[in-house]
Amino acid sequence: MSKILIVEDEEKLRNSLAEGLRLKGYAIDVAGDGESADEKAFYERYDLIILDLNLPKIDGFSVLENFRKENLDVPVLILSARDGIEDKVKGLDLGANDYLTKPFHFAELEARVRSLLRRKTVIENTVLSSGSLCFDTASRIVTAAGHPVSLTTKENALLEYLLLHKGRVIKLEELIEHVWDSNADTFSNSVRVHMSSLRRKLKGQLGYDPICNIIGEGYVIREGGSV
Repeated sequence: MSKILIVEDEEKLRNSLAEGLRLKGYAIDVAGDGESADEKAFYERYDLIILDLNLPKIDGFSVLENFRKENLDVPVLILSARDGIEDKVKGLDLGANDYLTKPFHFAELEARVRSLLRRKTVIENTVLSSGSLCFDTASRIVTAAGHPVSLTTKENALLEYLLLHKGRVIKLEELIEHVWDSNADTFSNSVRVHMSSLRRKLKGQLGYDPICNIIGEGYVIREGGSV
């Protein structure tokens, strides 16, 4: 699951964008000013940042400049009411990957989001595997013992994260942080429910459960029958 940071000072628009993109299956974090955006981007890993320019505390251009000075290579889509060619050129020259002016249609925004994430995926395209369990990150297809496994968006994201960190025990809090979004409740049973369903599906195809729950520590992907 791709994780997106929305940086927008207008609360109504910020909430609307967050809700719309969550419904499309993205994990969303939000920031209402440039200072918060700076902090979140440096402490969290995002697949895409949607950035307004007219921000309190630190303006959008400065935020973008900070990202690139710190070598953050996350794709940035500028979303702004500034429609002058000078602003567009400046934004792109500072390192933005795309520029969309307000007002806009949500369908166009979503198409640009998909396009930017596709470009990122092409660069990162790989097949993650553990034994006869395979996850194609480009097609998002999971196979177990050569057979396709139908997973929900959350199950897909959980499996991807565990495979990316194969052999390392992943705490519940880390899964919530990277697979869910900042609105998730740390004490929610949601992760356990999705994890239980994922493990049941994989065991049904493989004949064993490749995910081990180490009580009090977290989850780890295993090969065959051993951790």
